[in-house]
Amino acid sequence: MDEAEVARRCAETMYARDKVAQDLAMQITEIAPGRARLRMTVGDTMVNGHGIAHGGYVFLLADSAFAYACNSHDVVTVAASADVVFVAPARAGDVLEATALERTLYGRSGIYDVTVRRVPGGEVVAEFRGGSRGRDEAVLDPPAT
Repeated sequence: MDEAEVARRCAETMYARDKVAQDLAMQITEIAPGRARLRMTVGDTMVNGHGIAHGGYVFLLADSAFAYACNSHDVVTVAASADVVFVAPARAGDVLEATALERTLYGRSGIYDVTVRRVPGGEVVAEFRGGSRGRDEAVLDPPAT
C-alpha cells in the first residue's frame, strides 16, 4: 500500500469513529500524507451573542484538520499543544475550510500549520499551529474492546 492509500484509509477509519465530525457534518475534501482539508458550514447554533461563529467551533474545525493530517501516517497521534489566532469573523451559513500542513516531524513529535478560510472567496478566518505526539499504536489496527 503506498503512502497516499495509507493516508486515505487512515482518514476513513478515523471518520467512522469521529462522532464530532459526523455530528457537525464536516467533510474531508482532501487527504494526503501530512495533509488534510476539511469543510464545515457554520450553523445557526454555532454563533455567539455577537452573531458571529463561536471561536470554539472555528478552533474545532482547525483541530480536526490537524488531527487528520497528523494521523495520516498510520500512527495514532494526539495533540500536545495548539494555538490559534482569529483573523476575521465567520457567520451562520458561512462554509469554512481548514487546510492542515505538516511542517516537520522530529522523533515522535510534529508541527502542523492550519489555515481556516471562508469559501468561496478564500478570506482567512483563523491561523492555527498544532504540536503533535505519536503513540505506539497504528490507526489501522482494530479498536480495543
